Amino acid sequence: MGVDLENCLVIGISSRALFDLKQEDRIFRTEGLEAYRAYQTARESDILPPGTGFPLVRAMLGLNQAGSERQVEVVVMSRNAGETSLRIFHSIRHYGLDISRAALTGGAPLAPYLDAFKVDLFLSGYEDDVRRALDSQVAAALLYDRPTDPLEELGQIRIAFDGDAILFSDESERIFQEQGLDAFIAHEALHAHEPLGEGPFARFLHKLAAIQRQAAQTEAPIRTALVTARGGPAHERVIRTLIHWGVNIDETFFMGGVPKTEILKAFKPHVFFDDQQAHCDRAADSVPTGRVPERVREPDA
Repeated sequence: MGVDLENCLVIGISSRALFDLKQEDRIFRTEGLEAYRAYQTARESDILPPGTGFPLVRAMLGLNQAGSERQVEVVVMSRNAGETSLRIFHSIRHYGLDISRAALTGGAPLAPYLDAFKVDLFLSGYEDDVRRALDSQVAAALLYDRPTDPLEELGQIRIAFDGDAILFSDESERIFQEQGLDAFIAHEALHAHEPLGEGPFARFLHKLAAIQRQAAQTEAPIRTALVTARGGPAHERVIRTLIHWGVNIDETFFMGGVPKTEILKAFKPHVFFDDQQAHCDRAADSVPTGRVPERVREPDA
């Protein structure tokens, strides 16, 4: 019987994002494919330690209840070939992760297979795969290494987002970058009643919101936060956009240029998504962080 992944929230995650493969990656980069293959094969039964994306994946899979329609599916997507992936699958079984699907491309790019699995969010340790996913209109982020002192796990799934170029289009962000803060504020005030365009993570947010609505009569299993560098009066357009989308963000922080790290440490997200490297570099020491690389724009004709 066929399975319709359209009705699920689908997370595609690379093996390096799911597990800690820093040593293995070093061997691949410095000694080559054959040394990497030999290393993985010889350690086929050795369990890999959790990576940055592991807590999020385990928590999201926990939303699936026996006897009920599945809400979340996870696909392991790796450039490994079959013979070097056995250690990954042994580790998945060891941790009891309910993952049955994988794409093993033997070195080929992963992006062409995202649509086949209806992936809503792609997490990877390789920037080129993330960029290709974004070019394919899939929410994608480059995960930093796991924090050295990770926060305690919470029963509730928590996900934090930046605003411009993440949930929303980068239209306003480009005005700020090209014309400065005063022009940005004037533009947002002028267009306060016009909804912002959708950014690369808007569809993912809509899927999270659908899961939240299904749990309206009980404690929500997911809590979201918007942590944006915007301040007043540029906040109005953001609020009106979310109302227009029919999406509720549980916690919203308009930082007005104040660093985000302390807010994130208090919110304790399973993952925080931002497009600015400076914000990500600061946050990554405290919370699991995914950077959304800036899209490369073609010059105007």
